[in-house]
Amino acid sequence: MKIVIYGGTVIDPANDLAAPRDVLIEDGVIRAVVPPQSGLATGDMRIDASGLIVAPGLIDMHVHLREPGYEYKETVLTGTQAAVAGGFTAVACMANTNPVNDNGAVTRYIRERAQAANLARVFPIGALSKGLRGEELAEIGEMVSEGIVAVSDDGCPVMDTHLMRRALEYCSMFHLPISVHEEDSYLAAGGVMNEGPTALRLGLKGIPNAAEEVMVARDIALARLTGGRLHIAHVSTKEAVALIRQAKAEGLPVTAEVTPHHFTLTESAVEGYNTNAKMAPPLRSLADVEAVKEGLRDGTIDVIATDHAPHHRDEKEVEFDQAAHGVVGLETALPLALRLVHEGVLSLPDMLRTLTVNPARILGLPYGTLSPGAPADIVIFDPHRRWTVEARNLRSKSKNTPFDGWDLTGKVLWTLVQGRVVYAEEEADRRR
Repeated sequence: MKIVIYGGTVIDPANDLAAPRDVLIEDGVIRAVVPPQSGLATGDMRIDASGLIVAPGLIDMHVHLREPGYEYKETVLTGTQAAVAGGFTAVACMANTNPVNDNGAVTRYIRERAQAANLARVFPIGALSKGLRGEELAEIGEMVSEGIVAVSDDGCPVMDTHLMRRALEYCSMFHLPISVHEEDSYLAAGGVMNEGPTALRLGLKGIPNAAEEVMVARDIALARLTGGRLHIAHVSTKEAVALIRQAKAEGLPVTAEVTPHHFTLTESAVEGYNTNAKMAPPLRSLADVEAVKEGLRDGTIDVIATDHAPHHRDEKEVEFDQAAHGVVGLETALPLALRLVHEGVLSLPDMLRTLTVNPARILGLPYGTLSPGAPADIVIFDPHRRWTVEARNLRSKSKNTPFDGWDLTGKVLWTLVQGRVVYAEEEADRRR
């Protein structure tokens, strides 16, 4: 099957390309990216991208698909439906399922469920420790043979420093990155939001920036000691950004990500005890938000990742202290990232770099590019289309978003995986 995408502006950060181009797809592979009016053969399908951006499919290296075990929150099917609606053609899912993805059998199950869903590509991330208990290494080699792309105890900080050292050393054998949730459990104990005046006013126990800072410092020291690949998840504090910047200046194998909610919202979103603004790490101060933006601007932070964390409404519609941490993010990530472009923090190509080629590089995936011969994983979006977030209309099974009612700019119109249309806005709207 031949597909021609014509009339659009192609932005491919992997090839430093940002120009009007037409794209020819044949048998699921990109065959040509050429200037307009180059006489591409008529395809079986022609997509008019006039006024639109054509880019590599987005890659989210931090999602929670909840299956197996928590299908009442999300499934691989509903999670990947949300992914393709948000322009994501590949997602890497965390291991905090039930049973935990700490062995090859669970990894294989997740991949089989993804194959059955047949939407976005799904790459499991295996647990670092058995049962996420932080006591002994999980069956990492076994999971590697089943296709994990990283290891992480995300949601559970690895407090045992010796275990973390062993994990970095062992994963180096497979060239696997370790994605770390940096929070000192003792400093953060009992905390439910950022420590500061807002927490005092609301009568809520706070979590200090130091809880993140000390763990980032420890793990950078371990990366220096072992040479292991350290990826710091959901960076939220100015101190963490400074430490990562220093580590990169030393040439250490350290990468980092930030979520849209951590560069968009501050702790003030918790006002009114809004449980949809409760997350881990917590929303921080304006100074922290500005610091992570600067980290994106200067390349200290490599990746924008959603930390898509669906929860049933019964887990959010409770007292703030008892509410679950996390928000859904796959369908709002791109327009929130585009705000960075509008604010002058990033150029459009650099913003897309954080969502395509950079996560692909960190995870060792052959995606995130529109090079001829590459799989035709593509997103087509209108960077100027305004729309209003309605939580009830999100495709995720859960609706826990702090952005309900927000007016955003930037809308995904088409998503293709391996040259197959897996999302088309007009068709999706008709089905609703």
